[in-house]
Amino acid sequence: MTLWSRISCPALLALCAVARGQQAPIVQPGAPGANSKVLSPATAWAAARAPSKADIDFMQGMIHHHQQAGEMVALLRTRGRNKAVQKLGERISISQTDEIQMMRQWLEERKLAVPIEHAHMQHMAQKGHAGMDMSAMAPMPGMLTPEQMKELAAATGSRFDRLFLTGMIQHHTGALIMVQELMDVPGSAQDSQLYDFAVDIENTQTAEINIMKGMLQREKK
Repeated sequence: MTLWSRISCPALLALCAVARGQQAPIVQPGAPGANSKVLSPATAWAAARAPSKADIDFMQGMIHHHQQAGEMVALLRTRGRNKAVQKLGERISISQTDEIQMMRQWLEERKLAVPIEHAHMQHMAQKGHAGMDMSAMAPMPGMLTPEQMKELAAATGSRFDRLFLTGMIQHHTGALIMVQELMDVPGSAQDSQLYDFAVDIENTQTAEINIMKGMLQREKK
């Protein structure tokens, strides 16, 4: 959905009202089950100028979330047996690597801290990149625990494939929770790029969860 098609966006309504010289009410939709509220043009423009804390937390957290999925796929390449699972894993890796780059760029353009991995921290510091230590971040929904990652790394063959599918379903479900939590915050996701990205995560990862559930059922037979 494009910015122009989101006619309820407060910033867009503010633009229309200012262009017409009118003081039309600007309504900010509330979370599901919550009431909407009327914003002043000044408040609406302020929201359009800067991302909300929920927006920033979502982008920083999703980078951290995506990077663990990449670690899981890296294990899949040498420990898995099922070619269909490996193919799906590569597709997940490629799409999420591209998305990490997009999220980093989004944060950098707004002069916000970008999460970086421990292995890259010294190199990034030498290059002068602003970053934040990912170890200081709270665990994101659905992320595998250190124990789960150790169990995955120790497995091979069909056992690995089952653990990978179970773990990635958990991981994807967590990403959907993150999207829902973002959308539940009034005034969040007003940035069109962020909104489209969040909707794409919801659609893509829901479809992949269904695919993996089918694969997991076949693995158990």
